[in-house]
Amino acid sequence: MNYIGISAGFHDAAISVIDDRGNILFAGHSERYSKVKHDKTIDIDLVSDALKYVNDDFEVHYYEKPFLKYLRQLRAGEQPALASLNSKYHIGSSAMQLLGNPKITTHNHHLSHAAAGFQTSNFIDATVVVIDAIGEFDTISIWEARYNYKGKAIYKKLWGRKYPDSIGLMYSAMTKRVGLQPLDEEYILMGMSAYGKSKHYNTLLKDLIDDVNNIRFKDNLHIGVPEDYLSDANDMDIASSTQMLTEELIMKVIEIAKRIGHSENLVYSGGVALNCLANRRLGEYYDKIWIMPNPGDAGSSLGAACLGYGHSVYWHNSFLGHDIVGVYPVSTLLEYLLRDSIVGVAHGRAEFGPRALGNRSLLADPRGNEIKDKVNEIKRRQKFRPFAPVILEEYANNYFILPSGWSNCRYMQSIATCRHPDLFPAIVHVDGTSRVQTVPKDGSGIRKLLEEWNALTGCPMLLNTSLNIRGEPMVNDRNDADRFEKLYNVPVIS
Repeated sequence: MNYIGISAGFHDAAISVIDDRGNILFAGHSERYSKVKHDKTIDIDLVSDALKYVNDDFEVHYYEKPFLKYLRQLRAGEQPALASLNSKYHIGSSAMQLLGNPKITTHNHHLSHAAAGFQTSNFIDATVVVIDAIGEFDTISIWEARYNYKGKAIYKKLWGRKYPDSIGLMYSAMTKRVGLQPLDEEYILMGMSAYGKSKHYNTLLKDLIDDVNNIRFKDNLHIGVPEDYLSDANDMDIASSTQMLTEELIMKVIEIAKRIGHSENLVYSGGVALNCLANRRLGEYYDKIWIMPNPGDAGSSLGAACLGYGHSVYWHNSFLGHDIVGVYPVSTLLEYLLRDSIVGVAHGRAEFGPRALGNRSLLADPRGNEIKDKVNEIKRRQKFRPFAPVILEEYANNYFILPSGWSNCRYMQSIATCRHPDLFPAIVHVDGTSRVQTVPKDGSGIRKLLEEWNALTGCPMLLNTSLNIRGEPMVNDRNDADRFEKLYNVPVIS
């Protein structure tokens, strides 16, 4: 038996496949195939790719309950189509036909988030926290998760908040307020926060929050804040104030989880779990932390498949998507790095999740003063935005101060303070931090490249950013890589 999980219909459509031994066979994003960022529809080429890993005996599981979503949309003043009551409507007729029009089992949105986190962790029990913008009605939930004597995952909901009390909606509203695209560019707001001062924190707290300890909001922020809200304020200061308030609210949730949960292990999921600046503080409450590297709605396709399978699954790494077959081109990459300092790589299975981790990456020497501007120019993005370092794991503590609770940062899930910012200007943000990716001795291509790079240069790290054409998702196949080369005149090696 195979278990196919699908998220679709709203944003970040994805498909995941698990076999009956708990192996994740495939997990991919629809946007990588359609080239439409946050694509809500299931691309036919994604289905075709996924079916290469599926046998004839399979179940299909959908990541949320369409009826509950429909009711919430009515409450929000929307007018959803009656057809949206059926999960097949969201998956799409072409995808359903290619799958053979199977029966669909639906699951609660936040439970799919929880399962994606818990069943990919190595914990036998955990307190699971889910924070996102909105599920069906849920916006925050805390779960007790464990395995019974048969190894089946059991979930008990302990606490929660419902629409419109939402940390995620607040962050999106303030993202829109500073002129960015909500549900897309929240990560830019996070980067902006380091350039501002939190001088509007108290104003935000007074204007937006009714009860900070119980996460109650004064207004429904689904439609944003008024256009003239804080009209005289600097956008960087708004970003800093928003980030500070968001962190305080998240920590209130984690504090509640610690108080009512019975496990010493924390699993954290939902789109808000992508806020790596806030994640550095999770160690204030937990020593053992797991955030599945794709905690948003796309990752819930894996959560839905996990709920179908019911047991612990084997998480080895994020390389689960489209495969560009071959041997990782270490020698060629080194040649370009030593000569030109910048090179792209598109090799092997694509990353499942928003972070490029070495298979669809733009790599550069982190030591040059001019490198950051060069890479920003290639990527056509704002100059204030930081880049991430990828480093051999055993060297990480020599160069970075990892926050409490994070013995490693293999998936760029938290920030760390750089010990030598003057030596590595390309990967250090204005506040002296970096979103670190540590690479263990796993035999991966990026590991071998870093080992060779370190042997030749004495530098155990590289700058690593996603390989994507502006306005598009990450490069998926070799055709995408060829277009990147042509547009930006940067070699992309496979």
